[in-house]
Amino acid sequence: MSCSALPGSTLPAGLIALPGVYRPQADTRLLAEALDHEDLGPRTDVLEIGTGTGALALHAAGRGARVTAVDVSWPAVVTARLNALRRRVPLRVLHGDFAARAARRRYDLVVANPPYVPASQARLPSHGPERAWDAGLDGRTVIDRICSAAPALLSPGGILLMVHSAMCGAEETIARLTRVQLVAEVTATASIPWGPVLRSRRAWLERQGLAAQAEQWEELVIIRARHL
Repeated sequence: MSCSALPGSTLPAGLIALPGVYRPQADTRLLAEALDHEDLGPRTDVLEIGTGTGALALHAAGRGARVTAVDVSWPAVVTARLNALRRRVPLRVLHGDFAARAARRRYDLVVANPPYVPASQARLPSHGPERAWDAGLDGRTVIDRICSAAPALLSPGGILLMVHSAMCGAEETIARLTRVQLVAEVTATASIPWGPVLRSRRAWLERQGLAAQAEQWEELVIIRARHL
């Protein structure tokens, strides 16, 4: 396992982002570093769940992989398509729920930077920039769906790479993936300062027992799981 204070960046530079689209941040860069360790080529089929600007999808496509990117946000879909056109990189970008859009297809690699910030509302937001981070009371609403869907999305021997906050429980993610017959582990971590979203929810997070009083650093984790 690797651990760093600030993950480095291997992402495409100069990406545009329409209003409300999640821009690449520390979690994106940490996931890009993990992606760099995977064997990609022209015969590698990749799915990115929640593509945002398309940064990770473009990173994988730039290494020759055949990439499909999915996002529930139309502004994100348009942004990713525009970034792919500007770079003349072939990228298939779909709008909608990942489980529906990827049904009946299997991939060699699935990459996910899902919403993972605990929120006071159990229901996921249906619009606005919060869709990129709000993930239910424990932050696991989308994470758990990805864990359940992973066996149907992955080819035999396929890999899931997912980043989320340790606040959501890395052990729970590994346990869920293990129960669906994947071999999972934490392969990298990074500590970053709390951002504005977490700071705005400090009192609520402390009351829920999700954060210690005066806590100022968030740990990110990379979960790598292999389909047997």
